[in-house]
Amino acid sequence: GTATLLLHRPDKLNALSFELLDELIDACRWLDAADDIRTVVVRGEGRAFSAGFDLGDFQQLSGRPVREGADIGRRAAEALEDVRQLTVAAIHGHCVGGGIVLAAACDLRVAASSARFSIPEVDLGIPLSWGGIPRLVREIGPAMTRELVLTCRPFDAHEAKAVGMLNRVVPRDELESTVDDLARSLAAKAPSVVKATKRQVMEAL
Repeated sequence: GTATLLLHRPDKLNALSFELLDELIDACRWLDAADDIRTVVVRGEGRAFSAGFDLGDFQQLSGRPVREGADIGRRAAEALEDVRQLTVAAIHGHCVGGGIVLAAACDLRVAASSARFSIPEVDLGIPLSWGGIPRLVREIGPAMTRELVLTCRPFDAHEAKAVGMLNRVVPRDELESTVDDLARSLAAKAPSVVKATKRQVMEAL
């Protein structure tokens, strides 16, 4: 009843390339049609959850219009948010920019105590896109969204939990087991009730 969606570019700290985002959208489409899967764990391979949008792709754009970089990230975040299953982000290492947006698109978020977060877009001279601002306002409120997006300062897992971005913080060596146990316990609940609760929370927001 549980699936794992793995961001798998470990040599690039799982930077979000056009190709990875395309595949993420395809994976979410597949998951949405999989009636036997009730929960999805989103993880990053290697040393990080995600280093954010692949700046190499952004600079080269692979022949694509500039706006497409923002649009594909938006579509990927929306695809993850809209899957029928409950999604749990398991965050370790660095979670940066677009990686935070993808994590915020998940229903629940658990991080290792050693995880580090940052939103560097303003310092890079680009706006935080992909629907990141409304998702952050929804989860942590407008004041903290302004501070973290405008200052670009890094913050740790404990601060992320204190401001409402995370549900739980656990030691690094307990992250996988904690998330797997959570996913299995959620998968065992009545799917119609879980689906209704997810829908009602989104409608309330």
